[in-house]
Amino acid sequence: MTRQELSLQAFIGILRTSNAVETATRQDIKKYGLNVTEFSVLEVLFHKGRQTTQGIKNKILIASSSTTYVIDQLEKKGLVNRILCQEDKRVTYVEISESGKELMARVFPCHAQMIEHIFDQLTVEEIQTLKELLKKVN
Repeated sequence: MTRQELSLQAFIGILRTSNAVETATRQDIKKYGLNVTEFSVLEVLFHKGRQTTQGIKNKILIASSSTTYVIDQLEKKGLVNRILCQEDKRVTYVEISESGKELMARVFPCHAQMIEHIFDQLTVEEIQTLKELLKKVN
């Protein structure tokens, strides 16, 4: 088999795997009344603390307008708060609310366990190798 044929097969394998992982993740997150983007924003705030909208956008790789919309939705649900920066009124911080912290403290361990389950067929060494290989391709 040629390098090109192998590369095409690897490409298809990555797409199929990505789709399967994404589907499982969406289904898991939906159980908590959130979509993937909302969960991603909460996860960043839960683990990294207070962030600017731009900081969140950079960490979860979505458009600024979408980030603002998602933050609006999370604020309506009482899961995040906006805080105006006292030093620079043009800057607004977003932080996870107490309700958001309680939700993430309850659901994140289950979500992490579901992700770990996806990789059950791999050894720890294989997961590490996969991580390194994907980084090289990226």
